[in-house]
Amino acid sequence: MKRIMLKSKIHHGRVTDANINYEGSIEIDNKLLKLADILPFEQVHVYDINNGKRFETYVIEGESGSGIISVNGAAARLVSIGDLLIIASYAIIDEEEARVIKPAIIKLEGKNRLS
Repeated sequence: MKRIMLKSKIHHGRVTDANINYEGSIEIDNKLLKLADILPFEQVHVYDINNGKRFETYVIEGESGSGIISVNGAAARLVSIGDLLIIASYAIIDEEEARVIKPAIIKLEGKNRLS
């Protein structure tokens, strides 16, 4: 049997930009991506803590150390600058691995810095 398990999570990421005129995706500081074990073009689920909206998109890497979390394209209509997000990625894994997986979870504060 396979299970869908949480692989990575960025908790309390703050939206720094929302660009409707981009073709899509969420741009995230490359340093944060590495800490959370999320790759460029990986699918993520985004949960807006402020308004309860949820959507899926893919990641593009932003400048390392910039703190950027920019929601782009149509999803930009679902967030406001300053909103807090949970950004999660999942993996489909075997039953044995599911019982021992340790997701990479990073918690942010302020200007998207580690808490």
